[in-house]
Amino acid sequence: MKAYSRIFLLALAALAFLQSFRASAQDWVRTGTNLGNDRIRIAAAEFKAVGDDPQTLALKAVFDATFYGDLGSAGIFDLVSKSLAPQATPGSQQEINLAQWSAAPSNAAMVAFGALSSVKGRLVVYGWLDDTHNTGNPMILGKQYNEEASQENARTVAHRFADEIILRLGGGLNGVAETKIYFVSSRSGTKEIWAMDYDGQNQHQITHLGTVSLSPRISPDNSRLAFASLDSSGWAVRMYSLDLGRAVSFPAGVAGGSNLSPAWSGDGTRLAFSSSRSGDSEIWVADATGANLHSVTSVRGPNVAPTWNPRSNAQIAWVGGISGEPQIYTMDQDGANVQRMTDTGYAISPSWSPSGQFLTFSWNRKYGPGAPGGQDIYVMDISSKKWLQLTHDAGSNDYPSWAPDGRHIVFERTMGKRVDLWTMLADGTEQHQLTETGNNFMPNWSWK
Repeated sequence: MKAYSRIFLLALAALAFLQSFRASAQDWVRTGTNLGNDRIRIAAAEFKAVGDDPQTLALKAVFDATFYGDLGSAGIFDLVSKSLAPQATPGSQQEINLAQWSAAPSNAAMVAFGALSSVKGRLVVYGWLDDTHNTGNPMILGKQYNEEASQENARTVAHRFADEIILRLGGGLNGVAETKIYFVSSRSGTKEIWAMDYDGQNQHQITHLGTVSLSPRISPDNSRLAFASLDSSGWAVRMYSLDLGRAVSFPAGVAGGSNLSPAWSGDGTRLAFSSSRSGDSEIWVADATGANLHSVTSVRGPNVAPTWNPRSNAQIAWVGGISGEPQIYTMDQDGANVQRMTDTGYAISPSWSPSGQFLTFSWNRKYGPGAPGGQDIYVMDISSKKWLQLTHDAGSNDYPSWAPDGRHIVFERTMGKRVDLWTMLADGTEQHQLTETGNNFMPNWSWK
């Protein structure tokens, strides 16, 4: 019995050490992603319905739910639960009682509130953000929105107001409530390119090619999608104009061999991709028009899955087979200064953070005979090569992609026979499932 107690205590000590180590390892990620600051305690009041238009209450319900969800997902707020909020629904600065919101049980430092109405087919929203502790001059933000009355625009206006608040209180970084996620889904019978809002709403099909399409990558100006698609000639990198609603020419992506895994430079002027047109798979770079095509790697392959440093546009990370098993490498844009980032296992699917400081990727560190491991998402600091494991003991995880705020990551998770898309904060916390229909793969977060 005493031996059992000693073993139990040792196990508890080991667990405590592991949790302490993991918490300390997260510190540098939280600092670099602006997640390490004290969270602001904020309340989101139900907006006040104004007028007797029958659309108003339905539009308000969509707005309130979307707005509350946006603030809760931001990663920088301690959002007051609706059950702790005062029952009053203030619709103006004259109606807000700041003392009610700053006192227990809300204890809110900030409160967002406003009024919403539907008037002659128009959605009119007034929104405010107040500092509850500055009763003399509480207003931090005041906005007015006027759009065509629809549930879609109720969501859009909620996203815009939430992003205004996140920008104002989040260190000058834009929120992601208005961003999109592009992905592959098989729910229509073939693997096509789909899109959805950042929170999983409004999922809709983009391409209708009736074949296999993979690796969608949205351009920095949100006007074009590059992706790989299979046709009678093999794998080609293709371009789709979201403005025109159709495919457009990209001649560099269709000339021989397998052409896969496109990636935009941060300025939108160039596209890197993998091609086997010269034999082994190498990383090639072309202008966005398809001109000036050239290879930037000439090492033992395969070399696939490039991603640009979006801050400098002067570096590319990619997956190389130089050492045998796939590993993550970086190089200058001309192929010089090759650096190996991962040291063991099986590492794939890199994505470079907006700040240029981090890479996220999928890594099975215990890959190989006799060393069972798991495919998980990691984040690595480029300069120090320190890494942190973000997912644990939950299926096989792959294809991470950074959000433009640098605080969020979307990724693919396989559980049994299902493949779905999930988001999390960049320290691995607050994981949420986005898709539930069909199988869904290879997400890519829009640049803005």
